[in-house]
Amino acid sequence: MIDPQFEGKASDVLHGLIFDFLLVTDGRTTDLLEMLLNEKMIVHVVRQEQIGEEDANLMGESSGGPYYIRESVLIGENSRFVVSHNIALVYSKHVPPALFEKIAHQQEGIGKAISSLGMRTFRKVADSGFMNETETVDLFGRPIKIHFPNLQNKVPYKRYFIYFGRKPGIQILEYFHPSIIGHRLQQGMTKEQSNKEE
Repeated sequence: MIDPQFEGKASDVLHGLIFDFLLVTDGRTTDLLEMLLNEKMIVHVVRQEQIGEEDANLMGESSGGPYYIRESVLIGENSRFVVSHNIALVYSKHVPPALFEKIAHQQEGIGKAISSLGMRTFRKVADSGFMNETETVDLFGRPIKIHFPNLQNKVPYKRYFIYFGRKPGIQILEYFHPSIIGHRLQQGMTKEQSNKEE
């Protein structure tokens, strides 16, 4: 029989390793989440709109818009578990037109749209870590209410840029549900239990 204290420590180590990887990877986060949770992710766009020059100036950008802000959540297709809350700032001048059109139609995640078009990109992680729910902000530093119910732990986040050339075309801030690992373990135990009962 496995010592419950060892199980708890092993779970904490696993949790730490997965989030360490998730927060530093410059690969497609959605692919990693789908593999981790063993289900397809669907995107739900909360809002998408053009922003004014004043907001663009807050980002250290000016003249060269239009700029669009897109707020969305990634949800497990079967479990309906909200996996991440994402805010993207699209610098339309630095995004290929075909991708910009796909983003405008709001049918899929930005990473999936890039992949489906076969575009070469470079991603650069600018910031990552953990913060309390009360500290969560958007890309302009304004407080934001993230769509995770019953939060009890600090929220992992990652902010990064996607380059299509010399200048970044998209800046993304992703907040991940801190219970992703627990959710996946619970799914696995439930499946194992139902297999035993059959």
